Amino acid sequence: MDIDVTTTAPLHHPPQDTVPPPRVAVVTGAGTGIGRATARAFAGQGVTVVAVGRRETPLRETAEGHPGIHPFVADVTAEGAAEAIVSAALAAHGRLDVLVNNAGVSGGGPLGTLDRSALAPLLETNLVAPVLLTQAAVPALRASRGVVVNVTTTVGQRGWPSGSVYPATKSALETLTRCWALELAPDGVRVVAVAPGAIETPIAEHMGLSPERLAALRAWQLAHTPLGRIGRPEEVAWAITALAAPDAAFLTGTVLPVDGGALVT
Repeated sequence: MDIDVTTTAPLHHPPQDTVPPPRVAVVTGAGTGIGRATARAFAGQGVTVVAVGRRETPLRETAEGHPGIHPFVADVTAEGAAEAIVSAALAAHGRLDVLVNNAGVSGGGPLGTLDRSALAPLLETNLVAPVLLTQAAVPALRASRGVVVNVTTTVGQRGWPSGSVYPATKSALETLTRCWALELAPDGVRVVAVAPGAIETPIAEHMGLSPERLAALRAWQLAHTPLGRIGRPEEVAWAITALAAPDAAFLTGTVLPVDGGALVT
């Protein structure tokens, strides 16, 4: 009698390394300047980016040549915008690992020129919007043990000759960074900030300064920057992505100046 010696026992394959899903980042103010550079820097690292801004054309320019960047048109100050942004990111990509609160406006002017109409955009964009967006993102960030990166300014720690309200809103955002770091640490969520100095972005032009006043502002910035030059958005983006990286897992509550040494003058 022939004996069948074949077996139907399952074959044992060596364990395969599991590939984690790509991280997902939401970057506000991603149409220009620091936001655009940050979205592209994250995308270059393989991070899926939801690029948020008020205007579709600049967002498409940000995403051009970067398939990992997905534009999402929204005004962060609008009613319900925070929930809509987070819901869109989760619906499209299933998770949220990094929130970059970068959208900001400057201006306001010196005392004697201020009224409620001048103050409202600064407060709503620079302070209220980050609060509401972070609040909406917290459940998803808890699930991913993610990171919040706030973009502030070093003039909020020094003084600003062109108006007090803009740096005051950014100083408040730094205070929120430290408070949220304590509040969310038990959930494994980190909160950090990057404080740029003089950077070549459109925000200075958006202040509505005349060419003469803008030139005077740049001269003041250069005089108070030991490295003697205006910074590039890509240099701030490097700091943002570095603080958000998994290798920075023991950093929280940190505010990193990227200002050419201005803070130490």
